Amino acid sequence: MPTNVTAEYKKAKAAFQKARDPNERLSCLKEMLRTLPKHKGTEHLQAEIKTRIKELTEELASPRKKGARTGPAHTVPPEGAAQVALVGPPNSGKSSLHAKLTGSHAEIGPYPHTTHVPLPGMLPFEDIHFQLVDLPPVSTSFMEPWMPNALQLANAALLVVDLSTPGCVENVAATRERLDSKRISLTDQWVASFGEGYLYTDDAKPRPTDPDTGAGPDGDDEDDPFRTFLPTLLLANKSDLGIDPAEIEALEELIGVCYPAVPVSAKTGDGLDRIGRLLFHGLRIVRAYTKVPGRPPDMDRPYTLLHGDTVYDVARLVHRDVADSLKFARVWGSARFDGQQVGKDHPVCDGDILELHA
Repeated sequence: MPTNVTAEYKKAKAAFQKARDPNERLSCLKEMLRTLPKHKGTEHLQAEIKTRIKELTEELASPRKKGARTGPAHTVPPEGAAQVALVGPPNSGKSSLHAKLTGSHAEIGPYPHTTHVPLPGMLPFEDIHFQLVDLPPVSTSFMEPWMPNALQLANAALLVVDLSTPGCVENVAATRERLDSKRISLTDQWVASFGEGYLYTDDAKPRPTDPDTGAGPDGDDEDDPFRTFLPTLLLANKSDLGIDPAEIEALEELIGVCYPAVPVSAKTGDGLDRIGRLLFHGLRIVRAYTKVPGRPPDMDRPYTLLHGDTVYDVARLVHRDVADSLKFARVWGSARFDGQQVGKDHPVCDGDILELHA
């Protein structure tokens, strides 16, 4: 990756990595190609961007025919506040946790590879939902070839482990290595820390973070625009059988990464009530409510964004036409005074009420 890229390219790359809608990703790819300096040092990257543009264009131009007999879908369109993937070795209890957290009818069995296709479900937290996607296990000998594509749409991951399983360390290491070889990084870097200056849970040792970025001490190289970085919570399943916190620390020391860790039990429900809160604060989810002039705000269904998103981003969620014609907004909540008029680039804070004027 060249170091002399333009600010416009960096902006387009950041937008691509954030985008989840296929049309938006295609638009970002074209902007990346347009703004990338054209010289010998960027030839490989130019070729890869062109290949991605071709693949995505063909995908969008050739939707499945209605009623046609096709295989199962291997990607899940994102919904809710964020898409979170459940990953882990065989028989770690991913499907049991997914069923307990979302009420899904995940197939559960005492044998490996019970899950064959992505299974979405919704985890409620206060007045929003997180989309949890149960994925097939990753073992030392096999990973579904479509898994990397499915994970590219996720915002975070839950790495489910069973510390009582023989070879747990090797299985977790294999999961991380197989995904890493396909440009999927399960990282301990989060947009925000879970506490003041630390990444932690109630049952885990605090881990120092970068005060500016919130990143953990062992950050990944983010130069590759097509590498997916998934901030990851480690769920130590079967806490009802007893888990020594030292076991979690030993596991993370052996695999070389310190994830925020939570002991949980799919059987008793222990620890599951903390997952929504940890995702909400770790990903810095922002809820915005809207109102029509002269009417009370709609406080039942907030629009969900990420920290740093703006009034314009809220307008896009309402409707593309509203965003295109947006003039200004009035804000209640974080504004200096209620009903303050702000521009489309004004950052939105959690709990803000917006009155959009287009």
